[in-house]
Amino acid sequence: MNTSLNWIKAMVPGLECTDQEFRDAMTLSGTKVECFNAFDKNLDKIVVGQILSVERHPDADKLVICQVNVGSENVQIVTGAPNIEVGSSGQKVPVVLDGGKVAGGHDGGALPEDGIKIKKGKLRGVESCGMMCSIEELGSSREFFPDAPEEGIYIFGDDAVVGSSAVEYLGLNDTVFEYEITNNRVDCYSVIGIAREAAATFRKPFNPPVVTKTGNDEDVNTMVSVDIEAKELCSRYVARVVKNIRLAPSPKWMQQRLMTAGIRPINNIVDITNYVMLEYGQPMHAFDYRYVSGGKIIVRRAGDDKTLTTLDGNVRNLQPDMLVIADETKPVGLAGIMGGENSEIVSDTVDVVFESANFSGASIRKTALALGMRTDASAKFEKDIDPMLTVPAVNRACELVELLGAGEV
Repeated sequence: MNTSLNWIKAMVPGLECTDQEFRDAMTLSGTKVECFNAFDKNLDKIVVGQILSVERHPDADKLVICQVNVGSENVQIVTGAPNIEVGSSGQKVPVVLDGGKVAGGHDGGALPEDGIKIKKGKLRGVESCGMMCSIEELGSSREFFPDAPEEGIYIFGDDAVVGSSAVEYLGLNDTVFEYEITNNRVDCYSVIGIAREAAATFRKPFNPPVVTKTGNDEDVNTMVSVDIEAKELCSRYVARVVKNIRLAPSPKWMQQRLMTAGIRPINNIVDITNYVMLEYGQPMHAFDYRYVSGGKIIVRRAGDDKTLTTLDGNVRNLQPDMLVIADETKPVGLAGIMGGENSEIVSDTVDVVFESANFSGASIRKTALALGMRTDASAKFEKDIDPMLTVPAVNRACELVELLGAGEV
């Protein structure tokens, strides 16, 4: 289990401690911290700069000379980045100032233990007072910042403030802690659970999310029904419908929290399900409503169904006792493990069904083992999580849908 310290602090106001103090106190109180990683440990004096002008280097075809506003002054920086060209003034970029540090090189290789110090110098006879950074030089990658170019300098959005901390803008001023959670503390497989422990340990208030009423006055039962046939394998199944979804990138704050947990942002709907899984410890899934035949969800054993193509594009050979989520005609997901490709949310999806359910840990564990596909969701269900999480989690997801303007609940 990994958690971001900033996310914990959002639920535990007044929590102030060093990373080592947090590790020691949590471990002594019973929540063992295995290790921690500060994203900004090798980043120093990196600010948001705005390119004022770009001109060609007189003695190097592949270099350009940039005048950059870094807030307190204008500095000259020479770069060979392919996405900084003559005429590209106005771009906002991360700039490490003279004497600052970056995490590593643009090649994405092994990072130096203490980072790389940047000093004022000359490139082919022209003074350069700092360096503009790629996302790799900031210690991250395109996996978590998909808007970063494959080669070249990271370009900020228009909302970045010139002279402010580039590390803070990117959410890299954070530390991720890895815990060893015992199976009897399944409540700690969530950010809320860890935050509750932190509040008790440091004797601070605990402010978990409070979900307000969500949804309009339409009756969801006219759109979808749920039939649990395998009741011994599914103790609860909750569904809510979101109509007229508007797929878009998630806001920066949500992307940052997902990335600290090692989850790549995809789009607002998928990101919401992952966000709630991390926050509440309740795995969730979203189906494209139009592919749920008859608007009916059936939780049953696979029976005579032999295969299911999952979201990762692989064909899974089903055994009769494996638990599946099905509609009137076919399986649309492997219960508690992964959704089916035949109900995937795509660019032209209009309506979705949010699933929040509780499945038998033993059943999920056996299926995941037999298919060789342990996922984040199956890892949580295997621990027999609290069935009472299903409703609060799906309501939180719907609250986030409304907060992000992503659809009509």
